[in-house]
Amino acid sequence: MELFYLLGMGALAGTLAGLLGIGGGIIIVPVLAWVFKLQGVSDDVLMHVAIGTSLGTIVITSLSSIRAHQKRAAIDWVIFRNITPGILLGGLIGAAIASVIPGRELRILFGIFMLLVAAQMILGGQPRPSRTLPGRIGMNLVGTAIGTVAALMGVGGGSMSVPYLAWSNIDVRRAVATSAAIGFPIAVSGAIGFLISGWDVPHRPPWSLGYINLPAFIGIITASILFAPLGAGLAHRIPPRLLKRVFGFFLLLVGLRMLIGLS
Repeated sequence: MELFYLLGMGALAGTLAGLLGIGGGIIIVPVLAWVFKLQGVSDDVLMHVAIGTSLGTIVITSLSSIRAHQKRAAIDWVIFRNITPGILLGGLIGAAIASVIPGRELRILFGIFMLLVAAQMILGGQPRPSRTLPGRIGMNLVGTAIGTVAALMGVGGGSMSVPYLAWSNIDVRRAVATSAAIGFPIAVSGAIGFLISGWDVPHRPPWSLGYINLPAFIGIITASILFAPLGAGLAHRIPPRLLKRVFGFFLLLVGLRMLIGLS
């Protein structure tokens, strides 16, 4: 039954990775937390293993999503190059911070974060026509902020990079495609941080490298890499405004579920 949930979650995460430019972590983290809870994993490390495993799967899922979007020449590689140094630094910072935050508080932060981003996507109006992306230094600072929060929450960063790029007057389809590429360095940096910080921590589930659980990792990526191209195809067929609203309502549901599940 747990394998069924992991495969289903991987399929959904892969589809969302291609459709919304996210790594799938906002689905993977809460479901993994639930699966590990059923397995009797200690609350002390439950969220840390869920987040670390999520980042590990995003490394693979994002590559499949990147390939699908690149076929449509939709990724802005100039933005990717300018933001990646900050993303890598932020990923390591976020993983280090997460390792010292208790699991329950980490889950609360995750839920609140999702609600704030959802509100911005659903309620946010059209950006001023004059608004553009900053220069290289500014993009590195933005990347550091996105990478830190993404690694802290176990997500690929699309829940922040897509709204930010859209706010800067980048077409939402191009923002989604570019965000899929940005998710790769976030995941690599964050996964390395969680692997190191959780290396000898007690009470982790069996077959874990640091905070990355290998059975869950394999189960998720088996399905996610097959479904990411499907999501990428849908992203280029859905009207941009509707795509933005779908993204916002999806985040709203996930954030509420994380907070309600605390009881």
